[in-house]
Amino acid sequence: MKISIAIGALTAALIATAPALGHEHHGAHGYSAGEPGDPKQPARTIEVLLSEMEFTPARIEVKRGEQIRFVLRNTGKEDHEFLLATTEENLKHAAVMKKFPNMEHDEPNGVRLAPNKTAEIVWKFTKAGTFEYSCLIPDHRDYGMTGHVTVK
Repeated sequence: MKISIAIGALTAALIATAPALGHEHHGAHGYSAGEPGDPKQPARTIEVLLSEMEFTPARIEVKRGEQIRFVLRNTGKEDHEFLLATTEENLKHAAVMKKFPNMEHDEPNGVRLAPNKTAEIVWKFTKAGTFEYSCLIPDHRDYGMTGHVTVK
């Protein structure tokens, strides 16, 4: 009896914490695409529209060290996300999202938006390379809802 109670408690604990396991906790090593920006510092503003299975614009170029204020507007008819990372990280996260589709993002590089809602992310691109922004709601990325930021 004690074993089945312990197994039940362990299972409940794992289920309760599983959505959190899908998020990268970046801590001291930072984020792949740079770092959260400082809203008090100057930034170039780029508006990104999120609609049914596309981002507009789908390609953005920035300079290394540049701070961008992304103004994100969901012009679609369903929830959409903007999550900035590497393609590899977004693919891993998308697999977790398929298991936990209602996962909320509590990271400075991502946000989920209901239809007709707007949010802002301030981001400083400290690393050169090509990074991806994706909607990781199940199937949205598969239908082409991705965009790219090239940092030179």
